[in-house]
Amino acid sequence: MIVTPLDSAILDSKDQYVFYHKMIDFTLKELIVAVQQKHILSQQEVLLFKQYSDLLLYSIEAMRVKYMYDDEENMKVDLTDSSFPNYLEFRYLFNDLELRKEYLGKLTSTEELKDEFLDTLMRKKEPISKRKLFQAASIVYYTSAKKEFIFNRFVQGKIIPAPEGAEEEYLVSWSFYDVSHNRPYICYMYFNYDGKDVQGYKDEIYSVLKNVADRDMNLDTMAYAIDKRLPKVFPKRIRRADLGPIHNVFAKDENKVTHAILQSIAHKEVPLESYAISLKVDELKSSSEFKEGSFFSKQTFQRWDAVYRERYIFAPHRIIQMLYNKTPEIMNKLALSPIQVSELEIKK
Repeated sequence: MIVTPLDSAILDSKDQYVFYHKMIDFTLKELIVAVQQKHILSQQEVLLFKQYSDLLLYSIEAMRVKYMYDDEENMKVDLTDSSFPNYLEFRYLFNDLELRKEYLGKLTSTEELKDEFLDTLMRKKEPISKRKLFQAASIVYYTSAKKEFIFNRFVQGKIIPAPEGAEEEYLVSWSFYDVSHNRPYICYMYFNYDGKDVQGYKDEIYSVLKNVADRDMNLDTMAYAIDKRLPKVFPKRIRRADLGPIHNVFAKDENKVTHAILQSIAHKEVPLESYAISLKVDELKSSSEFKEGSFFSKQTFQRWDAVYRERYIFAPHRIIQMLYNKTPEIMNKLALSPIQVSELEIKK
């Protein structure tokens, strides 16, 4: 059983780690492919989506190596509207790798550990102890994991020219891991710039995005804050992709899709590894501009349309059928019919 204190589950066995990491790795990769195939995001947005998702996958793999044989610490998985690791786990990774040299100095050398493993397996004919396996995993973790590839609470993308055919001049992206929901969001802002070289103004843009657009909030509130603090930037279109929750056996939220899957697993109608993924894409567009301020210091602001939201669900065929039976009111309000992805098969 998964231990479920309050809103987080502790993975406390090797089998649970293997199952969980395979689930998250598999579902995220299925999501990336499906988003591209169904043209939910533009070609450039999909490339950026994949880059941020790769950081996420890299971090979760680092967690797998870190905790696999650790008897003292256990990784926490969020249960409420997420199924991703608790955001503190990403901070722990980052902090660990800040102290890489100090940790490596305390660990047994790789050659010495190899000799011990060979002696135990070949001469003594005994299995490797869990303590030694943890030492080996720690060496792999601290020597291979790189701090710059860890998904931080806020990840800034570069300012690039907007894709050909776009009405705007530039595109900037960023991603954040929302602390209250424990899941990732990916944002795109298309904008014009009142100046010659936007790269000379990038530090101001990056600073404002990090300070006012680093958490889940009403999209028009975010847009207004960016617009107000960056007088040389004219944001014209903002899109935000909300990844999750991943509805599966690790979730314990009040979401109707999660509840339907858990109920079907409990009744043995679907296998334990059944899942569905929710994706929400919010979009906000500027309809016109207006000026505000004194005669000598007027600032141009955007007049925004209403936020437009699209919700998508990705699931294997069997789960789609089950959700149509149990949650038709949700299925019928999606932007597209539920998008079929592959089944996850866990070898027993």
